[in-house]
Amino acid sequence: MPSHWRELGALRMQTGGRGGVALVGTPAGEGVLRHYRRGGMVARFLGDRYVWTGADRTRSFAEFRLLAAMAREGLPVPEPIAARYRRHGPFYTADLITRHVPSARTLAECLAWGSLDAALAERTGDMIARFHRAGVWHADLNAHNILVAEPGLYLIDFDRGERRAPAEAWRTANLQRLRRSLLKLGAGAESEAVFEKTVWQPLAQSYAAAFGVGGDAP
Repeated sequence: MPSHWRELGALRMQTGGRGGVALVGTPAGEGVLRHYRRGGMVARFLGDRYVWTGADRTRSFAEFRLLAAMAREGLPVPEPIAARYRRHGPFYTADLITRHVPSARTLAECLAWGSLDAALAERTGDMIARFHRAGVWHADLNAHNILVAEPGLYLIDFDRGERRAPAEAWRTANLQRLRRSLLKLGAGAESEAVFEKTVWQPLAQSYAAAFGVGGDAP
């Protein structure tokens, strides 16, 4: 929890969002600490508690394993540093620390600042295709979970993510989730036709080329 790192004098910064994240100093370098917290209606009753079904099945350990495997394969994800859980009777709480990506902006921030152009859209499509080719399903592919940094793009927050055979149905659903996210954030403010031409078509075509399918992305 951030309070523990604050007591150690290692808390660098804390931001909002569901559960919030904190930048902390660790022996392995600066890391991003995320406390797992439920969303939606169930959050009113359980908050940050999850039903205990064994250490290997905790959200933090599952995400740590997935991140470590993807990092070994060269996929652009923040390296996992540490994961933990704490038992509370039939429930548990959990935390995860991943390596901090310096000077990164989210794709949502790039959109807000007017820097989401066709070139960045193409890079985004290419990156997503790499994950899909590797059979990685992201549970919440949205513009806030894509980081744009100097070395390249990163995909973050793999809570509930998993490996799957790269079927068209879930790949299409993943991409459409991102599309809805961009439109919700105002990417179609000028007009949806402009968004299609300047952002979505470049992204979809780059995705299709990188994934190895003919035509546009599903």
